[in-house]
Amino acid sequence: MGDFSCFGNTDATTANIDALAKEGIRFQQFYVNSPICSPSRVAISTGQYPHRHRITSYLASRKANRKRGIADWLDPAAPMLARFLQQSGYATGHFGKWHMGGQRDVDQAPAITSYGFDTSLTNFEGMGPKLLPLTETPTKNGGVKLGRIWQDATRLGEPVKWILRSRITGGFADSAIGFVDQAQKKGQPFYINVWPDDVHTPLFPSLEGWADSQRGLYLSVLEEMDQQFARLFQRIQNDAILRENTLILICSDNGPEENAGSAAPFSGLKATLFEGGIRSPLIVWGPGLIPKEQQGTLNKSSVFAAIDLVPSLLYLAGVSAPEKVIFDGENLAETLIGTSNNSRSAPLFFRRPPDRKDFRSFKNLPDLAVREGKWKLLCDYGGKRPRLYNLESDPSESTNLADQHPQLTSRLIAAVLKWNQSMPVDAGDPSFVRENKSQN
Repeated sequence: MGDFSCFGNTDATTANIDALAKEGIRFQQFYVNSPICSPSRVAISTGQYPHRHRITSYLASRKANRKRGIADWLDPAAPMLARFLQQSGYATGHFGKWHMGGQRDVDQAPAITSYGFDTSLTNFEGMGPKLLPLTETPTKNGGVKLGRIWQDATRLGEPVKWILRSRITGGFADSAIGFVDQAQKKGQPFYINVWPDDVHTPLFPSLEGWADSQRGLYLSVLEEMDQQFARLFQRIQNDAILRENTLILICSDNGPEENAGSAAPFSGLKATLFEGGIRSPLIVWGPGLIPKEQQGTLNKSSVFAAIDLVPSLLYLAGVSAPEKVIFDGENLAETLIGTSNNSRSAPLFFRRPPDRKDFRSFKNLPDLAVREGKWKLLCDYGGKRPRLYNLESDPSESTNLADQHPQLTSRLIAAVLKWNQSMPVDAGDPSFVRENKSQN
C-alpha cells in the first residue's frame, strides 16, 4: 500500500504514476480478492471470487497444483471482461504477466487469446508470444554477469524476444502503444491489460540502480518501472480525444514481499489475510469522466474490491454481460469516477492460499477473513481463533475485540463459514485432506 510516492513512499519517487493521481482519484480502501497473484488476477478479470474457478494460489506445476487442490488454468468459459468488450466491438490486448494458465510444465493451457483478447504478449507464465528476461548482475571485481531466467518458457509459445529484465516493462508498454495506434486507425475503442512483473522477485534493476539490499533493489526497480510507463501514459494523456474518453486504473495484485515493498501503515505481507496482504493502492485517471473538483483527491471511505471493477467498467463502457452471468462484484461505476462515495453493499470474503498457513515470519496464519463496514474478522476453518478489528480506529489490526463483541463476532464467523462452504474446497481445508485420505 505504501509503495507509490503519492501514497506516502518517501524512499522512492513514482513521478509518472503520481502525475495520473493528480488528475485522478486515489482510493485508500480498495482490496484485491486474494493475497497472492494468480487468484487475484482471476478476480480482476472475471468479477467473481477466484475460488469459484479453483484458483486459490499461484499456478505452478501440475504436481504442485494437484497437491494444493487447485486448477492448472482458468477455464476459458469464465466470464471475462475482455471477452464482453471484444464482443461489443472493442480491440482487446494483453501485455505482461498472465499467470492464469501456461507455466512450468503446464504447456497445454489455452492461449491468452482464448479469453477474449485479440492479441497478447506475455512473459514466462502464459501461453503465446512473449518477452523473456535477460539479466545483468554486477560482480565484485567490477565486471558484469549475464544470464537468462526461465529459459524453458520458450516452449510455452513463440515468437520469443529476449530483453533486459530492467527494461521489460518498457517492452510491454511499447507493444501497448502500438496496439493503441492500430485501434485508433481503425476507429475502435480499446481495452488493454499492461501487467508488469519486474517488481516481483527476483529483482533485477539496471546496473545504475543496483543496490546491496532487497529493499534497495526493489526501490530501484519501482522507479525504473514508473519511468518506463511514462511513454504509455503520455500517449493517452497527450491525445486530445483519448484524454476525454479513456480510463487508466493502476493497482497491485497483492501485498509486498518481505524486505522489499511496503504495506505501511498496515500489518502483514503478501500471502496473508492481514490488511497488508490484501489492501492495494488504486488510482483511477480519466479527466473526461471525473469531475474537476474530484481530480487529485483521496477517497478514504469507499470500501470495494477487484471483483467490483468488472461490472463497473462494463457499465461505464455501456456493455452488458449475458444474463446468465452472475458477478460477485457490484456496479460501483459512480464511485470509480468520483460522482459517489458508495461502498459495496455485500461483505468481502477471503480465504488464504492453501500452501500458506505459514509464510516467512508469519506462523499459523488465519484461514478466512471477512470485511463488513468498519469491521474485519479473521478466523480459522471451523471458526476458531477469531480476531475482530475495528479498521476505522485500528487499521493496523493490533487490538482484538472479539471478546468485547460476542454477538458481532458470532455473526461474522457464521457469514464467512457459510461463504467458504459455498466455494470449492482446496487443500488448505481439513475436509480436503479427509476426502483425499478416504480415497487412498
